Amino acid sequence: MKVLITAEAEADLESIGDYIARGNPARALSFVRELYQLCLNIAEMPQAWPVVPRYEHHGIRRSVHGRYLIFYRVGADQITILHILNGAMDVETMLFPDG
Repeated sequence: MKVLITAEAEADLESIGDYIARGNPARALSFVRELYQLCLNIAEMPQAWPVVPRYEHHGIRRSVHGRYLIFYRVGADQITILHILNGAMDVETMLFPDG
């Protein structure tokens, strides 16, 4: 199955890398690579991670890596990575700005 990483998710990865790089530039690069690889690995078992509670009707699932959450949607022939966010953020507002 194909994995599409949206522009928003790419921007999230860049922001995560920039944040980590302030304290540890080498780790920033390796951590962003880990997150990116996890996004690709979702295609192997896309149904393995839970649908976001209270928003089941949107069909958005999330995978966890440390403090970070990878939000994605499963389509017929494609996984769409929507956002990659720190779990401490107000993720609901980011994912569902209109409620």
